[in-house]
Amino acid sequence: MKNKINLRIVIPIFLLSIISIITIYSAATYTSASLGNLALKQTIWYLIGIVLVIILLRLNNDFLFEHTWLLYIIGNLVLLFLLIFGTPINNSKCWIVIPGIGSVQPSEFMKIFLMLVLATMIHNFRSDFKNPTNFQEFVFLIKTFIIVLIPSILTFLEPDTGCVLIYLIIYVSMIFASGIRLRWFIGAFVVLLLAVCSVLWLYFFKEEIFIKIFGSSIYYRLERIFEWKTGSGLQLENALAAIGSSGFFGHGFNKTPIYFPESSTDFIFAVFASNFGFVGSIILILIIFYLDLNIILLTKRKTTDTNNYIIAGIVGMLLFQQVQNIGMTVGLLPITGITLPFVSYGGSSLLSYMLIVGILLNISKEKEKTYRYR
Repeated sequence: MKNKINLRIVIPIFLLSIISIITIYSAATYTSASLGNLALKQTIWYLIGIVLVIILLRLNNDFLFEHTWLLYIIGNLVLLFLLIFGTPINNSKCWIVIPGIGSVQPSEFMKIFLMLVLATMIHNFRSDFKNPTNFQEFVFLIKTFIIVLIPSILTFLEPDTGCVLIYLIIYVSMIFASGIRLRWFIGAFVVLLLAVCSVLWLYFFKEEIFIKIFGSSIYYRLERIFEWKTGSGLQLENALAAIGSSGFFGHGFNKTPIYFPESSTDFIFAVFASNFGFVGSIILILIIFYLDLNIILLTKRKTTDTNNYIIAGIVGMLLFQQVQNIGMTVGLLPITGITLPFVSYGGSSLLSYMLIVGILLNISKEKEKTYRYR
């Protein structure tokens, strides 16, 4: 019973893998031939991911927790190396190019390292302070925020704004699950709101000052985000046209009627929806919901607080990416370049998600025990 695999997690992942491969194959109509057979590559990445899951199941999560800080330090050093020596691809230094193999995006794996470090820090804090004072909580929040801030700055400079948003979502989700007093969240929200309003005021009304302070790169990133307000932009307009014309059952497999950029990554949902229509989209969303629900239900098991913190980070990350990706595809949310987990093409992102699957499967078969890692 101890080693029984949780099929309520495995089955939806398997279904999403099938959806991913056939949708990426369909997106190939408008994908550059120089990228090769992305559907075949995604299949290979899934197979490699399965091997990683098997290895992690044999090692157990103890191995990761014992090397948490080492993984975190290595992750940041790789991000720093990338900034200094990385080769720009599409004006970004997000990937390490490995000749004959492809490219690896370190920021994808940093998400896992952050979860492990934060879960360890929260656990140790809760063990040391049963009834912490306001000052003790404040010091703890500063320490954890610095831990998140370091990779966030390195990743933002690549630039990869999407991953930075995910880091922050992971942080907020795990800190919320830690039971920290609500007043800290209210205070942080007020400060964030004031900061965002100030930045937006400069962006809309003091364009020259904004560019002098933040640079033209950030200005154009915001400009891309706010395209969703008017529904303008080739990517969004064509994606909406493809989805809107699909009807109840879609145009059919491999029949995407119109071109839009990033069809196999950021806008993979638009390809699927145009092929399989309203019914197919609902089925995909239900599979995603079923997966998320069963991950949340893991917290009902007799497991450790450390595992619950990890689950909170995973759920926060997945929900944010799923809502943001589908929302931006249908024009309800700004375009941020965030992919759909387990569906969008991407070797590094998929392998990081498969490692997360391994962590979840380990949690689902663990008995309650005590962790004390520092």
